[in-house]
Amino acid sequence: MNSTGVIWTLGAFLLALGVLIVVHELGHYWVARLCNVKILRFSIGFGRPLWSRRLGRDGTEWQIAAFPLGGYVKMLDEHEGEVPPAELPRAFNRQSLAKRAAIVVAGPLANLLLAVVLYAFLFMSGVAEPRPIFAAPPEGSLAAELKIGAGETARSVSGKPVATWSELRWEILRHVLARDEIVLETLDARGNIQLHRIDLSRLPPEALEGDVLPALGLRLQPPDLPAVIGSVQPDSPAARAGLRVGDRIVAIDGAPMGGWQAVAVAIRSAGARQMTLEVERDAQRLAIDVQAELVEERGKPVARIGIAVRDDPEVRRAFLVTVRYGAFESLKRALNQTWDTATLSLRMIGRMIMGEASLRNVSGPLTIADYAGQSARMGGEHFLRFLALISISLGVLNLLPIPVLDGGHLMYYLAELIKGKPLSERVMAIGQQIGLTVLALLMGLALYNDIFRLISG
Repeated sequence: MNSTGVIWTLGAFLLALGVLIVVHELGHYWVARLCNVKILRFSIGFGRPLWSRRLGRDGTEWQIAAFPLGGYVKMLDEHEGEVPPAELPRAFNRQSLAKRAAIVVAGPLANLLLAVVLYAFLFMSGVAEPRPIFAAPPEGSLAAELKIGAGETARSVSGKPVATWSELRWEILRHVLARDEIVLETLDARGNIQLHRIDLSRLPPEALEGDVLPALGLRLQPPDLPAVIGSVQPDSPAARAGLRVGDRIVAIDGAPMGGWQAVAVAIRSAGARQMTLEVERDAQRLAIDVQAELVEERGKPVARIGIAVRDDPEVRRAFLVTVRYGAFESLKRALNQTWDTATLSLRMIGRMIMGEASLRNVSGPLTIADYAGQSARMGGEHFLRFLALISISLGVLNLLPIPVLDGGHLMYYLAELIKGKPLSERVMAIGQQIGLTVLALLMGLALYNDIFRLISG
């Protein structure tokens, strides 16, 4: 990745992280204010303050700290220092159990609410996505065994209609975790309805480590764009060789090229060598030698010559579909999407704990930063979708019953409700140590997985 790509990825990651942390901590802050609890500090990040300012009648300190992976809201509390008698009613520990629980749960709920708002906005504004049209499945795959043909369009998964490739992926993923048998309804090129029964229990657990659709042999059929050059990067191998915008590539090293997809495959797999491109230009056929160069893409070397395809609006319209809904339907779908994603995350965590899913599914900051950069480069709607997904993950993670997380505090409050009195400080201190150990292990596993992905590509 070049320096521009690193800056872009880092910027997108910090923006996503900042939004998620601010929303989470504002959830705690606003509910605490509603409960008349005094806020001493609102911090984005941990460690040494980089910027701070006191605002409001309580003189709340607002700060941005050096370590950005988190934040906190510090409230007046007798467990953390002396509290003047006049302010005891505003101390967090003096609040009722219901108020303390509401303040704690408000942070994760704010993240889930952010996801609902983002999804509702996307559903209302409309998102252009690929239609669920299948390419020819690879030999030996489940899709090939079921004779799912090239050009078939998915219509529904076990009765649930799907209009886009992402909807298809989502519905199948939900059933994969339940190890169900699904009925995939498709429409073939002749307009005939086909029903394919797929036993998802046949998928190995490692299939969940990536995209489940390729594991089934279901591949998106790319648009068949003509092999016409739409742009040539300055000072690229193509520019130095004399290729121009508008050139139609008809053959590479003597092999005929039917469309742009064939051109892309031929160039990417060529390696760092000289290729001969036969192009049509102004009714003439020219043979142009181009020296390909290798670049790194997701940890693997691929050949590039610096050309891009010319857009074809007709082909693009046939390949993409824009899904848009009214305000009420968008809100309903946003709530369903958030709920389904949250429950899916919990089921995945449960499968990892039971050993039924690989721990490689745990991602750390490096992977999240990579996805943030990729989604930002793809456009605003993709970045917002990524932000909603990570916001749900953050909300679910914080609700886990691990001491030091919000869910751990809720677990303490449940014990207090059952016992009729708070847990002892000794028990809570032991819980904090256990929680910190669990989080350290999870962070170590996440970083290991990140580094493994970078090394393995």
